[in-house]
Amino acid sequence: MYANHLKKVRQSLELSIAKMSKQLEMPASTLTSYERGERTPSVEFLTRLYKVFNINTNWFVSGEGNMFNKSYINNN
Repeated sequence: MYANHLKKVRQSLELSIAKMSKQLEMPASTLTSYERGERTPSVEFLTRLYKVFNINTNWFVSGEGNMFNKSYINNN
């Protein structure tokens, strides 16, 4: 589930893995492993995802609600 949600977020933002990982200040290989479902995202990652992209953590974890919190402004 997390892998699919992460990929949906990245595609929605029209970001490559390299660009998204740079904005999240993490290695692209880690982001790739999350997106492939090889690793489970950490709480720290979810916090960073929320802070940087204003992702609705409830949606990310459960699939319920909107992908982004209402106040999100895309600053690519």
